[in-house]
Amino acid sequence: CQTITNIIHFDEGDLRLSDGESPAEGRIEVFHNGKWGTVCDDGWDMKEAQVVCRQLDFPGAKSVITGKSYKQASGPIWLDDITCNGNENSLVSCSFKGWGLTDCTHKEDVGVVCNSLTNNTTTHSMDHSISLSNDLGQLFDTATNCDLNILLQSPTGNRQEDDVPEMVETTICAHKAVLSLFPHFNVFPETTNITVEVRKPCQPYFSSLIRYLYTRKIDVTFSSALCLHQMASSFGVKQLMEDVGRLFTQIFPDDSSFYTHVSIYQYAVETTDTILEENLIQYLAWNYQNLTDSPAWNDLPVKLLQALLARSDLVVPDESFVLETLESWITDRALLNSSDTVLALLSGIRFPMISAEKLLELESSSPLYQIYKNVYREFTLKAFQFNVLLFSNLTTNPNIKKDIGNYSPRIYISEPWSNYNPNPFLNIRSGFTTPLHNSLLFRDRKTSWEANVFTRQSDCSNRGVRCESVPAVMLSEQSYSSRPSSIRFSNRLLLMCQNTYIFQVQSFKDNMAYIFKNDTQASPYPCVDNKYTYVFVVRPEYRVT
Repeated sequence: CQTITNIIHFDEGDLRLSDGESPAEGRIEVFHNGKWGTVCDDGWDMKEAQVVCRQLDFPGAKSVITGKSYKQASGPIWLDDITCNGNENSLVSCSFKGWGLTDCTHKEDVGVVCNSLTNNTTTHSMDHSISLSNDLGQLFDTATNCDLNILLQSPTGNRQEDDVPEMVETTICAHKAVLSLFPHFNVFPETTNITVEVRKPCQPYFSSLIRYLYTRKIDVTFSSALCLHQMASSFGVKQLMEDVGRLFTQIFPDDSSFYTHVSIYQYAVETTDTILEENLIQYLAWNYQNLTDSPAWNDLPVKLLQALLARSDLVVPDESFVLETLESWITDRALLNSSDTVLALLSGIRFPMISAEKLLELESSSPLYQIYKNVYREFTLKAFQFNVLLFSNLTTNPNIKKDIGNYSPRIYISEPWSNYNPNPFLNIRSGFTTPLHNSLLFRDRKTSWEANVFTRQSDCSNRGVRCESVPAVMLSEQSYSSRPSSIRFSNRLLLMCQNTYIFQVQSFKDNMAYIFKNDTQASPYPCVDNKYTYVFVVRPEYRVT
């Protein structure tokens, strides 16, 4: 008689689940140095559980089990304080402090519940769909067996001798079977020719739109985004329209001329796309200084400029800069005698935020002062009152209560209200001093600030603060006792990309602000290579009751 012994070989780092109610759950045991041992539950969450279930060939993890009384394990506790990012293929690929280094007992052995396989039949999925997209793209490019001619027309703006609008025309050959998936292109079986009209600037991108219907792939640039969004909306290509709409914020920094921003604003207003309109105005508010230096500045629509002047998140050197750029815009647009427009725009200037010295200079320096003398005098009177009276006295005036927004600061980045940190990757502590408030009453009273940048959790611990995540920054006032209760600070952190444009503005909560990182939470606008500068901005304001 011959005895056959099955020898099962285990490799270093192999896993198994034991003492569970099903094969897909139980205490985690790991094979090391010829022995099976357990894992302590310190710090465990679903990231570690996903790695375990992946290594054991289960489709996913359901939950982590802690505090369960498993049968007594005989082996050692091999792993403790293990940290995974959730993408590893084996548990021992995660970070841990060393084999057998632990202060746990077996009462702290961790377990998992994995998603079990639905049946005993293993299915091997073969997905070659990527080649289908390429094949259909080639079908469109070669026009092989196409059965629908699309005549694309775009008006030039000129007229022919018979007063018929002049058109630029081109023909695209397509396939009815592919286009039938989109209702706007679903034609009768006997139809072989259709005519489509698009704006002339969008004509170069129409062929790319049709090719997208074949491949579901398209390259979008700043110059093509608006046209592709318009055409996708017109022809019912919903997914493309939504994706391009989300892309707008990512490509805002690409056009330093700001012409495309103006076009997108007009388009958003025409289509009542309020989300796109707000995203655009926010970017322009954060980068108002760049906008005023751009070729598109003098072409800015009045409504857009009014919307910018109404915002408190306008990032500017000071309020005098806002007034000077507005006066220049009005003069260059030859609008000096358009009183309704001028008055509407001037009412958006926060005159109380202008220093008393510069208010006195307006009569001689402003190109609009002599024409609108009474208006300027009314605004400057309120501003002087703000500078010399307590705010509690001002708020009893009904005229001032009506314009309460003009008594709040924007985001002023000139000295002494801001502090720059040029290196976001170094743990830096710096101090600076600002006036307690920008009115004459408090200008000579100073308050000091400490700005900290934390790039590691250990930086936070060394400073004695708790950081929810890193990078994090802290801006803390160092002289609380000297501040009247009527004054509060609504400070901001700006992130300036490559010293060129602002791509993120954050408020402080309990003196802390946290930086969005690409792998966690997306920033509103992109910054290439994460090369950015921190700008700490102090914003004192009166408490409004």
